[in-house]
Amino acid sequence: MSNYKITVNGITYDVTVEDAATAAAAPAAPAATAAPAAPVSAGGVEVTAPVIGKIWKIIAAPGSRVSAGDDLVVLESMKMEIPVVAPQDGVIASVNVKEGDSVEVGDLIVTLS
Repeated sequence: MSNYKITVNGITYDVTVEDAATAAAAPAAPAATAAPAAPVSAGGVEVTAPVIGKIWKIIAAPGSRVSAGDDLVVLESMKMEIPVVAPQDGVIASVNVKEGDSVEVGDLIVTLS
């Protein structure tokens, strides 16, 4: 596997690329998202901050339905706007930040159910 940093439209992504032999042996990985997600005990998903920054804009509201890839919040980091997207379809269970909050990598931003 090789790790790369790729910038698309001003947004930097960390990308891991597997070699063909490894990819053929393993099941397909989900598409890359701007934020990592971790399962929650109640069958939900926690969406966490991918970078250090400030919450610039909150897009998702509790109770709203989202699809994989929908923007949830926008972070500002190093004068760049970085969308944090839903890793899967679901309903917003909670928004755990407010506009202007500072976040560290891995801080909980949104919980999906």
